[in-house]
Amino acid sequence: MARDADQLPDDVDALKRIVFGRDELIEQLKAEISRLRRWRFGRSSEKLDSSLPQLGLALGEHKVQAATPKLEDSPAAQDSAQGLPSKRGKSPGAGRRHGEVPRGALPDHLQRETIVHAPGSCSCPACGRGMRPLGEDVSEQLDWVPGYLRVLRHVRPKLSCGNCAKIVQLPAPSRPIERGLPTPSLLAHVLMSKFGDHQPLYRQSVIFRRVGVELERATLTGWVGSAAQLVDPLVDAIGRYVLQAEKVHTDDTPVPVLDPGRGKTKTGRLWTYVRDDRPAGSRAPPAVRYWYSPDRKSIHPQTHLRGFRGILQADAYTGYGPIYADGSVVEAACMAHLRRKFYDEWVEHRSPIAAEAIRRIGALYAIERTIRGQLPAQRSQVRLERSAPLLAQLHQWMNETLRQVSAKSRVAGAFKYGLVRWDALTRYVGDGRIEIDNNSAERSIRPLVLGRRNYLFAGSDNGGRSAANIYSLIGTAMLNGVEPFAYLRAVLERIADHPINRIDELLPWNLDVPNAVALARAA
Repeated sequence: MARDADQLPDDVDALKRIVFGRDELIEQLKAEISRLRRWRFGRSSEKLDSSLPQLGLALGEHKVQAATPKLEDSPAAQDSAQGLPSKRGKSPGAGRRHGEVPRGALPDHLQRETIVHAPGSCSCPACGRGMRPLGEDVSEQLDWVPGYLRVLRHVRPKLSCGNCAKIVQLPAPSRPIERGLPTPSLLAHVLMSKFGDHQPLYRQSVIFRRVGVELERATLTGWVGSAAQLVDPLVDAIGRYVLQAEKVHTDDTPVPVLDPGRGKTKTGRLWTYVRDDRPAGSRAPPAVRYWYSPDRKSIHPQTHLRGFRGILQADAYTGYGPIYADGSVVEAACMAHLRRKFYDEWVEHRSPIAAEAIRRIGALYAIERTIRGQLPAQRSQVRLERSAPLLAQLHQWMNETLRQVSAKSRVAGAFKYGLVRWDALTRYVGDGRIEIDNNSAERSIRPLVLGRRNYLFAGSDNGGRSAANIYSLIGTAMLNGVEPFAYLRAVLERIADHPINRIDELLPWNLDVPNAVALARAA
């Protein structure tokens, strides 16, 4: 706050304190701006420059060498899920039932494949006599084959009995969106393009227009919302599977969301919950469940984790406090967060103290690399023998060094962050199930950040929930080495008619999914 000259104290020492205080605040703000710029535009690797003088870290009778690892969806658009407008900007529903495909809307130049759904017998099921053709019903769907669009014509001949007037016709095949235009393949392509390849819907609309097909953004948005609602039971099954684990990684990231009536965006959150015990030698399939919330209140992770009992590996967000309160959930902190605080200080000021902290933590990571994939008992034994002494010396060094630095400095803040959470940071040593850091969750956040940079904001809270559902399917498929487009297509082909009590059959590790190349060759 600005001061008038007559408001300044006459005491010189008091003036010095004001000046020094402001200088310190300016330095803190400059460092914060630098950190945010580096976070937004800089590299993600946290390696130290090789030119930095090596600091001797006397641990016993040897020195530890540097070992630092690398660390559009609006509510109104939901009504446009079906149909294809024959003219840009024109409503597709005029004069037709809601969702009915408009006659003649698909361009004639598109390749067409006719699929005839004929009865297996020409004999009347009522009297046994031969039946004669009576006509047929024809409907069309827009299909996507990797590389091009085509139209699938579903022809359902009608057979009538001349003796008893019995009419036989097979039922229309189900569609992922009732009376909707897209086949499972096209719908999977739209979903994968937006949430897997980070292609906003308005850009996809332009791409479709290049091949002569008008698909408005509102139509695509409706498709996304309908698909996300359709797969909701499967996403819930993934969530149940994740919370059955003994350990879950979690993190969250902001996402701008349009706020109607205010003319600006609000900040929603996407939460990630990851089950991945492969580093501890587990053969259980990994999975990730995302949730959307309109804010970052503590009630959201409490709701998401209701019923979970085990280890929660997370950052230092205070909102997790109530989850740990009754002891049924054990806190495990993230060493990478502590390391990053020292790294920020080293980048800004080339602090030798920060460099030494980074090297000490790097020695712990070097041990972790040697035991990755081993069983928990083996990991715990190695950690107790090799990591525990290094951690004890790190703890002693942090306490001693903290007394030698300014209490208001950033490096002091890093020390305090680590010392306050020391038990949670070092819990991994005695429990081989726990990881040294929360990077499993942070890796699952990266696709969300890439997508956010492209489509900038979600159009509504419903759009955020749709994104969470589709991200869950794509992320879980990728964790299991399943090609995500092929998986989405396989799910959308089956889920509309799949029994809800057997929904687990559609999980990536239970479903036989062909890869995208096989799909293209089959087409």
